[in-house]
Amino acid sequence: MSKLYILFEHASGYALFRVREFEEIGMNIPQVEASVVDLSKFATVVKLVAFHPFQSGINALDNINSVSEGLVHDDLRTFLDTNLPKEKKRAKMILGVADSRVASSINELFSVTCQHTGVVPELLRGLRLHFPNLVKGLTDQNQSKAQLGLGHAYSRAKVKFNVNRVDNMIIQSIALLDQLDKDINTFSMRIREWYGYHFPELIKIITDNYTYARAVHLIKNRKDFSMDRQEELEAITMDSGKTAAVFEAMKTTIGMDISPIDLINIESFANRVIHLFDYRKSLQEYLKSKMGQVAPNLAMLIVEQVGARLIAHAGSLTNLAKYPASTIQILGAEKALFRALKTKGNTPKYGLIYHSSHIGKANTQNKGRISRYLANKCAIASRIDCFSDIPTAVFGDHLKQQVSDRLTFYDNGELPPKNVDVMKITLEEAEVEREQILVKEKKTA
Repeated sequence: MSKLYILFEHASGYALFRVREFEEIGMNIPQVEASVVDLSKFATVVKLVAFHPFQSGINALDNINSVSEGLVHDDLRTFLDTNLPKEKKRAKMILGVADSRVASSINELFSVTCQHTGVVPELLRGLRLHFPNLVKGLTDQNQSKAQLGLGHAYSRAKVKFNVNRVDNMIIQSIALLDQLDKDINTFSMRIREWYGYHFPELIKIITDNYTYARAVHLIKNRKDFSMDRQEELEAITMDSGKTAAVFEAMKTTIGMDISPIDLINIESFANRVIHLFDYRKSLQEYLKSKMGQVAPNLAMLIVEQVGARLIAHAGSLTNLAKYPASTIQILGAEKALFRALKTKGNTPKYGLIYHSSHIGKANTQNKGRISRYLANKCAIASRIDCFSDIPTAVFGDHLKQQVSDRLTFYDNGELPPKNVDVMKITLEEAEVEREQILVKEKKTA
């Protein structure tokens, strides 16, 4: 007859309970559900075998971190080794646990049959509800304090990181950058339509949106704009031919006259659009510097914006580092992938990494091959960025060169250097750079 034990991880410590009459209980889960709420009934079902309180808040946090990762802490190992039946009797027992990963870890260490389904969740629910009444010396107030303290400590530990390596800022920045691009294009079109009533020829002469907005802000009323201000206009257009064409068009324009109040509104709107362009440039520089701090190798391998989009699409740099190269290759093309699987058509060869310059350089027949190779290097770069203590761009630089060498190989058959040789050189260079960074940090400290 099998004996059922329940391991309960509480904020105050580990507890081991033995379930009475397990065979009968296992057959009647609805009866267990009914008895869970009633303490007098539930107390007849379980009996406390042992309780191990945590020594301090730090010790509790260390243990709970291990449990959340599916690992067996040294304290838990000692507790189970001491209080479980002897090895000869363990074959006839079952240990109920809350987490399947912890169950597999305990099974490997103690060769104990672990269970996390069936009647176990209901018994754990009852233990969670009546725990202070089942352990001597533990009150509801003490339990609340322990849970609150550990909950805060656990949450703080999860969000405690180097503020210079926060990938959340990259995700928000690239989202804002994309939104700004859409808004600027919409607003630029609105300026062209609005000012086009007064001076329609300017649209064809100046095609760049930023230059057009600056020109509108400078010219205002075309009738009041004289040749004396030619140098100011040329400083904006950066082209004497375009400047001359603007003045020539002013003489023969078919545009209508405009009232001062309309002109004031157009000028104000053009000024806002110019500020948006300027802010976009500063945001792009910020994103570039942030990528250099958080994911320098990924930024070096593929442009900062493409790397930032990959991180944003994955949700975080850690998530991206966990993805295989095949997933990174089609990241951003999920709709096309599932449509192809549904219709049994050709699956997409690339997703967001298509915007990388490496794929643009490849021939049509080699785009799929180079995208697969580039995704492989992106996976390596993201893992190095995510898990290295002192990030450097050395690996990204060499990985980028490897992609370029692969492109050359596809074009003319010139064999690239072996990956083993390249990585040996890269590791040596990276070690030198890390030492230099540590020396700088010591000097500044």
